[in-house]
Amino acid sequence: MKMQLLEIGSETEQLSACKISLLLGVFTSTNQVERFLKFARKMLGAGQAVLAFHNEPYIWYSSPHGFKAFCSPCETYLSSYFEGHNFIDHQHHQYPNLVQHISQFGVEANRYLAFDLRINDGTSIGQALFFDQQQKLFDAEDIATVSDFTNSLIHIIELKAEHAELKEMYEQQAALNFSKTKFFQIIAHDLRAPFHGLLGFSEVLAQERETLDESSVQSISEYLYDTAQSTYNLLESLLNWAMAEGGRFIYHPINFELKQSSKIVSNVLNSLAVKKNIQLIDQIDEGIKVYADINMITSIIQNLVSNALKFTPTDGTGRVIIHASESDAGVHISVRDTGLGMSQAQMDQLFQQSVTASIKGTAGEKGTGLGLVLCKRFIDLNHGQISVDSREGEGTTFNVTLPAATNAHQALTQEPPKTEKVKV
Repeated sequence: MKMQLLEIGSETEQLSACKISLLLGVFTSTNQVERFLKFARKMLGAGQAVLAFHNEPYIWYSSPHGFKAFCSPCETYLSSYFEGHNFIDHQHHQYPNLVQHISQFGVEANRYLAFDLRINDGTSIGQALFFDQQQKLFDAEDIATVSDFTNSLIHIIELKAEHAELKEMYEQQAALNFSKTKFFQIIAHDLRAPFHGLLGFSEVLAQERETLDESSVQSISEYLYDTAQSTYNLLESLLNWAMAEGGRFIYHPINFELKQSSKIVSNVLNSLAVKKNIQLIDQIDEGIKVYADINMITSIIQNLVSNALKFTPTDGTGRVIIHASESDAGVHISVRDTGLGMSQAQMDQLFQQSVTASIKGTAGEKGTGLGLVLCKRFIDLNHGQISVDSREGEGTTFNVTLPAATNAHQALTQEPPKTEKVKV
C-alpha cells in the first residue's frame, strides 16, 4: 500500500470536516500545521512527518518536497499504543507493534518517533509521527524539545477552540439581541395603536358625552372594553414570556387527567366561540393522563385553541376540535380548526422569537405571535414536542406530544380547585 498524496485545495474537497486543522489555518498563509511539522522535522533531523487529528478525513504530510495531504484510513487510531506516555521511541515496549501498525499504510522507514497529542483533560486529539531511512536513533534532547513544542501546539489548539466557541456564542447572542430588539419594536407598535383608540374614545366620552345617544355610548363602551381586554392579554403574555426566558417559571410536574385542562379551556373560550359562531368541540376522553405541569399545559391548550378560533370563519361552518390519544411515545394532543390555514413560509416562522406582526383574524383580531413562542417554551420545559400541519384554505392542526403519566409520580385526578383564567 502506498500513500496517495493530495494537493491542498481542489483535491481536498472534504476540508470543511477538518475542524482542528482549519483552526490551525491549514489552508491559509499562516498554516501552523505545516510550520509545526517543518520545525519539528528540522529539530529531530527527520526526513518525513505526518500529523493526524482524530475524526478528520485527511492526514497532513511534510517532507523536504513540501506539504501535502492524504486520505485518512479508518485504522489510524494510535492512542492505545502510548499507554499514558507522551511519545513512543525505540525504547518503548510498544514500538514494534506501532511500526507494524503504520507500515500497512505505506509508511516504510528505518526509524520512527510518535507523539500523542493530549489536551488538559487527558483526551487524545491526534498523533504526530516522524520517520526516515536513517540508521541513527533520534536524540533524547531533541525529543524533549519537540515534546515541549508539541505541548505548545496543543495549547494553541485549545486557545483557538475556546476563541472559536466564544466567537460563536457572541454571534449567537448578537443575533438574539437583534431579534429581541425587533421583537420589542413590534410589541411597542402593537401597544401604541390600541392606546391611540383608548385615549381618543375616552376623550370623546369625557368631553362630548351630552351630545351622544345611548347607541353611540354603547358602541364606544364595547370598543373600549374589547381593546382594553386584548391589550391586557398582550401585556400578560409578554410578562409570561419574559418570566419564562428569565427562568422564573417553576416547573412542577404531576400526574393529572388531561380532561381537567381541556375542560377549563372549553369553559373559558366557549363564549368567544359562540360569539364568532364557531363550534368548539372537546373530544378528549376521561382517563388520559400526562406527567406535566398542569398550569403550563392548560396555558398551551388555551393558546392553541385561541389561535384556532381567531383564524376560523364566522359563517357558522367553522369548527375547532381538541383531541387526544395515547401511544408508546406518550400522549398526543391535537388542536384542529377549519380556518384560513397557513403557507409553508408562515409555518417556518412559527415559534420563533424574531416574530413579525401576525395577520388579522377572521373578526379583525390582532396579534404578534408571542403566545406561540411561549407555547413552545412551556412544551420544552415539559419535555414535549410540538409540530404543525396546515394548508391554505383548509385549516391548521397543531400536534403536541407530552410524557404519559406513570405510577411513580404524584397523581392528581380529582376535580381541580377553581382556577383563574390562563391567558397567553
